[in-house]
Amino acid sequence: MTEDFLHFIWKYRLYSTELFTDSGEPLEVVSPGVYNRDSGPDFTNVRLKIGHTQWAGNVEVHLKSSDWNAHGHQEDAAYANVILHVVYENNLPVNDRNGNLMETLTLKGKFSEKIYQKYFYYLNNKNWIPCEKDIHYLLPEKINMWLERLLVMRMERKAGELSALLGNNRNNFEETFYQVLAGNFGFKVNQQPFVMLAKMLPLQILGKHKDNLLQIEALLFGVAGLLSKDFADDYPLRLRKEFEFLQNKYGLVTMQGHLWKFMRLRPSNFPTIRISQFAALIHKSNRLFSKVIEAENVKVLTSFFDVNASAYWDDHFTFDKSSPGSRKNIGNDAVQNILLNTVVQMLFLYSISKGEEQHREKALTLLTEIDAESNAITKGWSNLGIKPENAFGSQALIELKNNYCQLKKCLDCSIGLNLLKMNSTT
Repeated sequence: MTEDFLHFIWKYRLYSTELFTDSGEPLEVVSPGVYNRDSGPDFTNVRLKIGHTQWAGNVEVHLKSSDWNAHGHQEDAAYANVILHVVYENNLPVNDRNGNLMETLTLKGKFSEKIYQKYFYYLNNKNWIPCEKDIHYLLPEKINMWLERLLVMRMERKAGELSALLGNNRNNFEETFYQVLAGNFGFKVNQQPFVMLAKMLPLQILGKHKDNLLQIEALLFGVAGLLSKDFADDYPLRLRKEFEFLQNKYGLVTMQGHLWKFMRLRPSNFPTIRISQFAALIHKSNRLFSKVIEAENVKVLTSFFDVNASAYWDDHFTFDKSSPGSRKNIGNDAVQNILLNTVVQMLFLYSISKGEEQHREKALTLLTEIDAESNAITKGWSNLGIKPENAFGSQALIELKNNYCQLKKCLDCSIGLNLLKMNSTT
């Protein structure tokens, strides 16, 4: 038995309809109150009728009544307005701060054992998700309603994470978008080096050279620490010459080149290719985030990222080493990834920061126009008959798996709660 489970029983009134306190007084729960996850009593603003008296106050829940004294509540002013002590086992009479005997309700035997057996099963099975053998009992409408809530919660959490970056950039959305976009270009393997590069090379400096692609590439490759070798090809030699001048002009510090990962990557995702593509995007764009805000649909947004690495990379993946020729465009999958993990997230942050609801709706609508992700998590859900139709669905399912199912937070999950309630009849 856990206190979290007792909270669940109390919150959703899954106990016997006819209740008596342990002192024998009839008990009517007018309102179970508001669940409090912070310090203080577990439920606030509770309304009860004990005997013939109406009570308003708080409720504290424990596994054993002796926990009241063990936790020092009898001396804590925060618990002065507790009107009922709800326990699984009453093993010791306890008093409030004034020395009066606490009214106590023992829940043991007052709810269906089946509901706890099911909860115990969810906590301890090793299935892909705890409720995978039961989830099909729920109507798709209930699952979809929860997924919609999860998606918004996920977006709000990510916006909160990005707000710190925005603050560090003095609320400059263009600079913040540039840094988040850079991280996206690195995918997971080179995300941190790309973010470091963007922070060490402000957008303002790149903006001064936006009409000169070679200089933009020189700045990016140079600060990235990838121009420090002796080269044979003319292209990297020109880049290094340009960078030496610009580094001196702006007092730029370079990264360590070994920070960039090439191993276990497809050559098309090598950081050399991605940096050149990123340079092409900077060269092509002016105030890119402003254009994102104004874009009317996903087709327009996609066109912003239709760029290629420079011509040298048509037959190279690394400096001084030729390879079979091919145009190095970003690719549809990478663009979809940018839309999902940069554009949508920044639009949501912009909406919250500016208090403009239309950008929030635009971000959510955009998710419905982006293809669903294909990964181990979405495939796992598809095996259970829950297949996302678009990125809105796949993002919600990723949130559900990672932050609820994986952590066995069934009592915080609408799906888990509904399935458990099905077992609540005694």
